[in-house]
Amino acid sequence: MSATLSTPPDLPGTPDAAGALAAPQPGFDAGPLRYAARWKPAEYAFWLLPVAAYFVFPNDLSLLSQIVITALFAVSLDLILGYAGIVSLGHAAFFGIGAYAAGMLAQHGWGEPLLGLLGAGLVAALVGFLSSFLVLRGADLTRLMVTLGVSLMLFEAANKLTSITGGMDGLQGIEMKPVLGLFAFDLYGKTAYIYCVVVLFVMFWLARRIVHSPFGLSLQGIRQNVFRMPALGTPVNARLVGVYTLGAAYAGVAGALLAQTTQFVSIDVLSFNRSAELMLIVVLGGTGSLYGALLGTIVFMTAHHLLSGINPQYWQFWLGILLIFVVLFARDGIMGALRTLTRRFKGGQP
Repeated sequence: MSATLSTPPDLPGTPDAAGALAAPQPGFDAGPLRYAARWKPAEYAFWLLPVAAYFVFPNDLSLLSQIVITALFAVSLDLILGYAGIVSLGHAAFFGIGAYAAGMLAQHGWGEPLLGLLGAGLVAALVGFLSSFLVLRGADLTRLMVTLGVSLMLFEAANKLTSITGGMDGLQGIEMKPVLGLFAFDLYGKTAYIYCVVVLFVMFWLARRIVHSPFGLSLQGIRQNVFRMPALGTPVNARLVGVYTLGAAYAGVAGALLAQTTQFVSIDVLSFNRSAELMLIVVLGGTGSLYGALLGTIVFMTAHHLLSGINPQYWQFWLGILLIFVVLFARDGIMGALRTLTRRFKGGQP
């Protein structure tokens, strides 16, 4: 009995049966993806702004720290909204959980800032993971209602558990140890600002790596067409649960930064207003772009600060006009407008 052996197909660059070199097989061109993942000169220039702000605005470091913290919070929402298409009106729930977790750890002697960030991120990620199965069951409107409901329940729980959270009086008695045992938090906010900027940069770098990875690209595919992705072998539910958990962890770290730098946690960290403002910030900057979240935060909070100083009673009116102007003339947000201007400057090149 004779057996027939099958020969493997010729590999590119190896001789075939006739002794000739096999032609290279066409494959997937990953060049554009690698180019998109590279850091551009404009990005390096952008990250010099926080360094310059430290020297240009030495008397406003407290405000700058708040902007940095809110920027990280906005990045957390952009991960789930801009890249995965998960709409949320209760993202402040994870921000508040992180703030309370870091504050309670410091109250009980665990005042090391980096350990507090890690603990707050893990607690927020756990709550995000458990709630994701409920949030992701429905469509956009259902998700809005569920996320809002979860946030309202946590707000009322924090209000009632006064022995733990302090209720309306807030969580007090938070004492933070020096960062890495070397850099103590000072009254001028210098250490707090540098600490917040470093954490933001590290978390942003990690988020940027994630959105340009196969995981991040699959999220964009799910956002564009959720029904076709399963045909490509993508586990849609697992991807959405993963990014929702990641966004919750990022929000928890942002909340922990607020608790550590102010050494106080107000019940406002769980309020609906914080979630609504965050949504405005991300839309203002442009969804689906991590830098859009950063730019939206800078513009929104700077306008908030300046307008409230000029007209304390009617500053929201002028801020509303600014938002309407952006929606009318920059429909994809600030980042969309910048991309359009860049293409026009380059002569219509994409």
